[in-house]
Amino acid sequence: MTIAASKFQSLELRGVGRRFGGTDALVDLNLTVRAGEFIALLGPSGCGKSTALNCLAGLLPLTHGQILIDGKRVDTVAAENRGFGMVFQNYALFPHLSVEKNIAFGLHMRKVPKADLKRRVAEAIALVKLEQHAKKLPGQLSGGQQQRVAIARAVVLEPRLVLMDEPLSNLDAKLRLEMRTEIRRLHQSLGLTTLYVTHDQEEALSMADRLVVLREGRVQQIGTPEQLHNNPANWHVADFMGYRNLIDLDVTAVNGDVVTVQDEGFTLRGTAVQPVTVGERVRAAIRPEDLVVVSPTVPVQGGNTTTATVSVVEYHGREFAVDVTTSGGLSLHVRSDHAPAVGSVVELTADPARVLVFRAALIDPSTLSLEEKELAEVRR
Repeated sequence: MTIAASKFQSLELRGVGRRFGGTDALVDLNLTVRAGEFIALLGPSGCGKSTALNCLAGLLPLTHGQILIDGKRVDTVAAENRGFGMVFQNYALFPHLSVEKNIAFGLHMRKVPKADLKRRVAEAIALVKLEQHAKKLPGQLSGGQQQRVAIARAVVLEPRLVLMDEPLSNLDAKLRLEMRTEIRRLHQSLGLTTLYVTHDQEEALSMADRLVVLREGRVQQIGTPEQLHNNPANWHVADFMGYRNLIDLDVTAVNGDVVTVQDEGFTLRGTAVQPVTVGERVRAAIRPEDLVVVSPTVPVQGGNTTTATVSVVEYHGREFAVDVTTSGGLSLHVRSDHAPAVGSVVELTADPARVLVFRAALIDPSTLSLEEKELAEVRR
């Protein structure tokens, strides 16, 4: 299938915003999307990612800002005339129409000639590998098959932009993995330009060319998966990039960007993301896989070591996920190459380069969303 309409050069969002009453749902979103890119909008519930997608689709008018394609405004164009395809979280299929009729619906509305319509529908069904199910109704399909129909219905229109709003959230874990691969395959093989909304960082990292992390309607960071995974701009981004251990500590020593942080019964050396000073309260972020139990095959890294008591051990195949508690009552998620005994005291180590330290100005409790406050309570 040839997606002729996808041959624009760039999509630009300039200061895009949306207010509901007196509340900002999206504030000054600035983003340039190149043709052929796969962009993921990532963040917790209520961060503004679906609002951004709906503004792009034309389902919500902008409160301020502009949306342009190759320099021409499209935010003033009706949704049905923007040439975009949309894939919804709940599939939004017509239950009384067969697979092929669901896929053909948009083409019928556009009065595409019958021969061309028939060809494009057959190609779309083949692309999503549903040839054996073309005559079935949506209710006779699995969730993954229904989502394939929804994707085929979007791409058959040969859209210049495909918008996907958490399309995999209703699927089980195995199907999500399969559909992630399928969506990426279709994106590449058809030369699509895709904006994809998700709250799942693993999903975003595995699929997107670039990520846009949002919090309370504001962009926190834009970059490649590798950039955000390795160098989060603040602890909000770190939290979404898998840094499950977020620990409030005091700085006791500074040597360039290498800092020593500690709390009762807990001391580590880390890397300051922003300049910090001795005595300052900071937040350290560490991934479980970077905070590991010392063993004969896992030596102390960079002289970095501390001790804790094992509380939970889970077998995860090649390694063990271990929950530990420090003498000061701090709970941590770590990894081990063996199964330590519950109740035993273990030595932990982490590469100082993988212990990221953020300034206290970024952890003002008054700035936290309800979801973040609940997470903070759990971590305590």
